Amino acid sequence: MRTFLGMIVIFLLAAAPVWASLGEYESSVSIDQQYLKGEVREQKQVGFRVHQITAPNGTTVREYVSPKGLVFGVAWTGQFAPNMQQLLGSYFGDLDQVARATTHRRGGPLVIHTDRLVFVSAGHMRYFHGHAFVPSLVPENVSTEVVR
Repeated sequence: MRTFLGMIVIFLLAAAPVWASLGEYESSVSIDQQYLKGEVREQKQVGFRVHQITAPNGTTVREYVSPKGLVFGVAWTGQFAPNMQQLLGSYFGDLDQVARATTHRRGGPLVIHTDRLVFVSAGHMRYFHGHAFVPSLVPENVSTEVVR
């Protein structure tokens, strides 16, 4: 029985899509493109690169990559909110912990600002937008305002 359950867990984890999530290397951008069934476009900026993936449903995910090849920020816009656990990777726990502790939130954007993560998400039915970045991974001489 224990072996059977272990195999199920392995199959479920193997089936989960991989994102170029925060803090990870950009090498998985092509997997993101396949998962979203979208078109990817790379833009080179001074001090960083942006991989923009546009899905057929109009959802756009932008992944901001440092010269070291690490994703330091992500942004999204579209009819559907992306899977934050996949997009934020190991930083999702920070979001989850702060969001659960925030009990008196009434409408408006969800804004989380810690030493490890800055997260802003807003929207309404059929239009969501937001961004997140890891302050310690933002390249020198690059403003955090670029992650939008």
